[in-house]
Amino acid sequence: MARPADSSRVLVIGIGNILMGDEGAGVHALRRLAEQPMTTGVSLLDGGTAGVDLLAEFDGRAVIMIDATRDGSGAGTLGYHYRRHGWTGGLPQGLGAHDFGLRDLLAAAALLGKLREFHLYTIAVETVRPMCLDLSSEVALALPAIVQAVRLQAGRLARAGFGGGPQPQPKISQAPAMATAAPAARGTRAGERRARVPSRTPAPKRSAVAAAKPAL
Repeated sequence: MARPADSSRVLVIGIGNILMGDEGAGVHALRRLAEQPMTTGVSLLDGGTAGVDLLAEFDGRAVIMIDATRDGSGAGTLGYHYRRHGWTGGLPQGLGAHDFGLRDLLAAAALLGKLREFHLYTIAVETVRPMCLDLSSEVALALPAIVQAVRLQAGRLARAGFGGGPQPQPKISQAPAMATAAPAARGTRAGERRARVPSRTPAPKRSAVAAAKPAL
């Protein structure tokens, strides 16, 4: 898939497989972001389970990635990792089944000098349910918090420009017990625009865009 023809300097990528329950949390979060206007200069991309073929999307932009992780934390626990000028260490433990592709992607981006600034937001999951479009109740409750954190970070980067000094880093560790989604904006404020989300994930037979239904 060709890189979108835009002048955005911040790219938000949702990673995961929405046909595997909580493993698709990153894509669910991205779709929540697309429901409201984004700051001008921010673009969204549904990365699915893509790996190295995302490399062309990185060039010249700050990248924010959202993904699920099985790192032993309770379901719905949120994490944040930040790197400048290349990802030199290993990935956080327990990323999805696509983590080998992500390792190759980040290594290639660092080698080629394409990884200028990288922010990784993770949502801890405990189980993966094949052929399931729904999120668990714990992960569904965590989505509004991570969506808000990513939205604020993307806006800061788009307005201030990456490379212009350290950006405020959200302090997120656990999902709020009573997290609720912010109401959808009816209009577009100055400096914001409705986001269009290119997708690398085949659309399922029924929609997974609506707010996730808690598991029984």
